Order: sequence, then C-alpha cells, then structure tokens
Amino acid sequence: MAIQVVLMGLGAIGRLIARAALAKPEVEIVAALDLDPSRVGRKLGDVIDAPAPDVVITPDANVALGRGKGGILLHATGSRLDGVEGELAQALTAGLSVISTCEELAYPWLRHPEIAERLDRIAEKRKVSLLGTGVNPGFVLDRLPATLGSVVGRVDRVQALRIVDARTRRLQLQRKIGAGMNEEEFDRGVDDGTVGHIGLMESAALAALGVGLEVDEVDESIDPVEADEDVSGEGFTVPKGGIVGVHQVARAFHEGKEVAHLELTIALGAPDPRDEIELVGDPGLKCVIPGGVPGDRATAWSVAHAVPLVAGAEPGLITVLDLPAGR
Repeated sequence: MAIQVVLMGLGAIGRLIARAALAKPEVEIVAALDLDPSRVGRKLGDVIDAPAPDVVITPDANVALGRGKGGILLHATGSRLDGVEGELAQALTAGLSVISTCEELAYPWLRHPEIAERLDRIAEKRKVSLLGTGVNPGFVLDRLPATLGSVVGRVDRVQALRIVDARTRRLQLQRKIGAGMNEEEFDRGVDDGTVGHIGLMESAALAALGVGLEVDEVDESIDPVEADEDVSGEGFTVPKGGIVGVHQVARAFHEGKEVAHLELTIALGAPDPRDEIELVGDPGLKCVIPGGVPGDRATAWSVAHAVPLVAGAEPGLITVLDLPAGR
C-alpha cells in the first residue's frame, strides 16, 4: 500500500520535492498546501510542470492535513525553526509524521531546545515522527562523515570542506549569500540572519556525534568572499572586488578540544567546487567528491527517499543519524 503524503510549500525546493516524490512508486501525493496566490487553486501538475495526481493546491492547512492523516507531510517553507514551529506542531497534532527541509530542525537541540522538547512531546503523544533533512545539513557534512566513521577505529576530529559555485544555484540562494551586496549590507544581513547559510552549526554537532564524539559547544564565523574578476549572477553582475558569497566556519568542541571543523564556501565563481570529508584518527580516512553533491536536487531526493524510512521510524523527534543507511 502506498504511503500517503501531503506537500506543504511549493517554492523552488518544494516543486523539486514534489517531482521526486512522484518518481517513488511507494508514495502517493494526496494533497498540496501553499499560500502563494499564484499557486492556490491550480492543479499540482500545472504548478510543478509534470504529470501528477488530480490534486488542487489549497491554502487551508486543515483541509490538506485532514486528507493526509496517518501519512507524512513533506514540509518546505522555512529555514528558521521558530518561524515554522506552528506549522510542524499543527501537522503532528493532526496525526501526520513530518519530513522538513527546515535547516535548524536538523539538530534543533542546539539553538532551540525548548521548541525541540515541545515538538518531541507532541510527536510522541500522537505516535508520529519528525525529521529535518536535506543535503546540507542532512547529508554532506554530517550523515556522510557518520557513515564513513563506521569503517574506521578511533576518530579524534571531523574535518570537512564544501565549496559551491553559486552560479549553478537559484537566485534566492545567490541573494542569501550576499552576492552583489556592499560591505555594510553584508554585515547587516549577517547580524539579522538574512545573509549566510543556515545549518552549518547543526552539521558540526551532528558530524561529531555521528562518529561517537561528545559536543558541549559550537561556534561559527561568517565572512564575505570577494570577486577576483567581474562575475555574473542570475540577472546581475558583481564587479571585481565586490562581494560574491560567503565563507563560513563552524567548530564543535568538547571540553575545549575541537572535535569538528567544517568550512563552507558558497560564492559566484567559486573555484574547484567539491566536497571533502576527512576523519582524523586511527586509521585516518579522506573522501573527496569532485564537483560536490548537487544542492537543490539532492535536497529533494533526500526528502523523497526518507518517506519510507520515516514511515517505519520510532515516534518522536529524530535526526538523520537515526535513519537506517540507504533508501
């Protein structure tokens, strides 16, 4: 019997998730929820430009969740947990498990322990599960190191690097990394949380925990990346010396010792895009993915492949480290 799912959020990532879900024969989309007036009332297939069940997009959460009770909500509306807590709680209360792309949900105990406790309590009471996943956080810099850790002995530290050429990504992400901003705008964006990648600190904690290391502190730095030459974004050009992206570093510590060190560069024209994971220990192990794992499409597939895994998961708030390997 197919696993029934409800879609919530049909922006760029939500539409990719919908198409990925349609490719899974064990998944059946029964409802779609979105608040954008340009999408409300339209058929799902028309919005995602792909053959789809005869589902009309509704703005009414009660209607959509009611159709999917006992199934799973595929949630893609926001990155900040405090901004989507209400949506998650409503779905859990309605009897749906939830798979969300909310980056802070990847390891919510780090920044929002009280919200994590509330959501976990609802999920356990309703006997459903709640998972935050994606490509980053959710795989490259956290679940992948944990998987590599299963074939080595002692691990002293996780060292990881991800470089992304933002020219291959959507305009929303290019703006989110500060491309085209001046220094004052960039600094203001970092301060108010509108500039920078969300989830690197969560990945640092998960990366360490996934290889058996304890974590009691995580910190992060965010700096601008400047262009070596004129470079074009989606509909705009940044001159040489202008800001084209971000360089972020997240570090996890236990008793003052660094146990995870993650570096992330997302910038227009970033050279040599790749993912590097290194486990420092006995024996050491290093994995390099030339070109890096694709961002948006990999996020969509991570959500779609998680559906049967979450359907069989224990009730409560879980992380990608709780999922079985594979799909």
